[in-house]
Order: sequence, then C-alpha cells, then structure tokens
Amino acid sequence: MFRDIADIEKEAIEEIQKAQDASDLEKARIKFLGRRGIITDIMSRLPELAPEQRPLVGKQANDLKVKLITLISERQRQLKDIAQTGTKEKIDLSLPGIKEELGHKHPLISTIEQICDIFKGIGFKVVEGPEIETEYNNFTGLNIPIEHPSRDVFDTFYLKTQGQKLLLRSHTSPVQIRAMSKYKPPLAVIVPGKVYRPDAVDASHSFMFHQVEGFLVDSDVKFSHLKGVLTYFCQEMFGKDIKMRFRPHFFPFTEPSAEVDISCIICKGKGCSVCGRKGWLEILGSGMIHPNVFKHVGYDSKKYTGFAFGMGVERITMLKYGINDIRLFFDNDLRFLRQF
Repeated sequence: MFRDIADIEKEAIEEIQKAQDASDLEKARIKFLGRRGIITDIMSRLPELAPEQRPLVGKQANDLKVKLITLISERQRQLKDIAQTGTKEKIDLSLPGIKEELGHKHPLISTIEQICDIFKGIGFKVVEGPEIETEYNNFTGLNIPIEHPSRDVFDTFYLKTQGQKLLLRSHTSPVQIRAMSKYKPPLAVIVPGKVYRPDAVDASHSFMFHQVEGFLVDSDVKFSHLKGVLTYFCQEMFGKDIKMRFRPHFFPFTEPSAEVDISCIICKGKGCSVCGRKGWLEILGSGMIHPNVFKHVGYDSKKYTGFAFGMGVERITMLKYGINDIRLFFDNDLRFLRQF
C-alpha cells in the first residue's frame, strides 16, 4: 500500500503538469480526487487494513490529497496566465527592469578625436601607420643615424625577424617618411597612434602611450605658418584666453626646433603645483622639417619646406581634466572611467 501511494503521487503530479487546458485538469481532478477517484477509494479501503496500518496509510492518503489540491490550484492559475498572455511563463510587470550599462569613449580616445577634429577643420588629413616599424623609418629616415646619441633612449623593443630590423615605434614620426615617400606635396597630415619607449612606469611615465604627430609640406612654408597653426590649435583646445611661448629646443628631424608652452590652465599663469610654480605648461614639440628628412624621401629641399609637431595625448588629457597620474588611464578602474 505504501508503494501504491508513492506511485499514485508520481502519476498524479505528471498528469496535472501535462494538463494543457481546464478540461484536461478537470479530468485529472476527477480521476484522483473525485467521489469515485483513486484517493477516495484508498480511504474507503482503510477498514480492510490491520489496525496498526490504518493511521499510517490514512495520513499518507490525506497528505497526498492536500498536495494534489494545491498542485491543481497552481496549474489552474498557470493555465489562466497562459490564456491571457499567450506565454507559458508569467511575467511580473511590477518587477524592476534590468538596466544595461552602456560603455562610452575612453578619455584618451575622446582627446585624440578632439585633436584630430581641430586639425581636420583647417585642412589636415588623418593618416595612421603601423606600430611595428622598420629601423629606417623610425630612425635613419628621420635624420637619426645609428651613431646619434638620441637613439640611446629609444633604441629598444626590437623584434626577432629575418632580414630588415623591426621594432615597436618610439614615436608617430615614421608616418612622415611613409606619407612623404608615397605622396607629393602639398601635404597636411595628422597622425594619431600608440608609441613605445623603455620608460619606468610612474605617475608621469609609461612604456606605452599615445602621440599625435602633424606635418605640413608645400612650397614657401615658414615658421610663422607653424606658429599660426599651433596658436589656432591651442586656443581651440584650451580656450581663447591662454598665452603661448616658443622656446628653442633640439629635435634631430627639425631645424630650427622649439618647445611650445601655454599659460597654466589651472592657475592662469600665476604659479601652482601643476605647473611647478612657473605659470607655464609644456604641451608639444615642433620645428621646420630638416632638409635631410626631405632628402631621404626624395623631396627637393630647395623647392619645398615644411613644419612638423608632436604631442603626448596623455599629457594633454591630464592637463585638460586635472588628472595627476598617467597610470589611471590604463588601470581599467570603472570608478575613474565613469567620470568622463
């Protein structure tokens, strides 16, 4: 009898769950709980059992009856929901929705796009180059021969290859060689991209960072054109009220060369911890393209002149948003990235 009740329970549950409509469910109810149903039959047979078995079987039969009544009631609600919504699962419209968090542009990408848009507005074309470069494009073509002392700082990250020597580019300037070797003047090009240098990582240095390189080549290009273009850029990027200054400097691929400073955007030139109490912030390097560079790409330096400039995107972004640690850009900390 115990086993019979267990079998009956399994059979009843299966039929209730398979019921596809109210008619099927009513048939299952009558079969197991009706006046001539299986549970009623078990209860009527209790006097036939031994006195010590009656309480146990009676309790099991009664518990099964209560359980089946509950299951039938639940299935009735399910079938009603299916009839109303056309779905097998009930949808609780009162539950809050699941919010999908959308990503957004990284601050470095936003800065790169802003820089490129400014220069595109005055006729520059965006060109990109490979991060794995030839030694010639990265050094020799840019007037940095193998014996030049400035190579000591960047002459690293070489790749094992057969034939030509390849390395991770140390600046975006190799695109100058690639673009000028492919196209003839006039040229006005802006080059964004990643670069690699053997710098120890700290608050202001990283072995990988981003640069934007720009250059313009045409007949009769003067240093005054360079100053005009960079003045326009700085005012568009940092505001019309900034001041600028050009300081003499040395770069192998430009002559003359200059560092460009702007008045501190934090203290307005009065002096603060950001600008080292000087009132000025160094933002980029620039100069007139060296005749040896023109020679390497087959340009006539007597016919053409040009200027070039380059800036670190991380530095521009740090100044623009008041960020004091370059490592924050690469930590992937959402608390930092959500601010932009």
